Amino acid sequence: MAGPAPGLIRLQGVSDIKVAVIGASGRMGATVCAAADAADGLTLVGRFDHGDDLGDLGGADVAVEFTVPDASPANVAHCVDRGVHVVVGTTGWDDERVEVLRSQVAAQPGVGVLIAPNFAIGAILMMSFAQQAARFYESVEVVELHHPDKVDAPSGTAARTAALIGQARRDASLGDVPDATTSDPGGARGARVDGVPVHSLRLRGLVAHQEVLFGATGELLTIRHDSFDRASFMPGVVEAVRQVAAHPGVTVGLEHYLGLA
Repeated sequence: MAGPAPGLIRLQGVSDIKVAVIGASGRMGATVCAAADAADGLTLVGRFDHGDDLGDLGGADVAVEFTVPDASPANVAHCVDRGVHVVVGTTGWDDERVEVLRSQVAAQPGVGVLIAPNFAIGAILMMSFAQQAARFYESVEVVELHHPDKVDAPSGTAARTAALIGQARRDASLGDVPDATTSDPGGARGARVDGVPVHSLRLRGLVAHQEVLFGATGELLTIRHDSFDRASFMPGVVEAVRQVAAHPGVTVGLEHYLGLA
């Protein structure tokens, strides 16, 4: 019988969690490295970037993965194969990719993987509030605003928010969002994600921002979150690193670690 995965052995009876960062020279990766260095109980043991041999990940217990959508699945699979828990901040993890990952993780019992569209506590609360509000309003739209260096649209947070809203609307037996538009050759009405209109803005000077607008006769409810600095994501990243070993399997959304699911 095969023994426990290496990452699980290292987590038993130790006070420090050894952390590797994949995508360490990126904007988010560099901030994660600094946060891991500063956090009690975490020790940064590896920094990896594009083209590096991940190997044994420096003996890490947990890897934090912030790269690009095309590279992320292979990086995460490498970690899982070696019994290392993974906290994933890269976007682009659609349902098909998540299902493939679930089968990979099933072959390594005890390994935990968290895929988090957003690590800012305020953003997670914003998504939770939007999910609660969704059943009360006929109209809803999502607007997400990011810096122009972001490679994907809509953002993972917007897609996750729309999915939560869409499910809440179905549970409440609400129909389609009302919209009489019949001509939109330029796509001005944005994309539809789970039946919810989503609009992506890319402007220099922004970091990560999102608002959800709910409309009913005579009223408007707006729920908005703004991250002005990438440091806003670090408390969530650190909390995810500390908890991922206690949540084997694949989890989508940090809200499940925070009691907000």
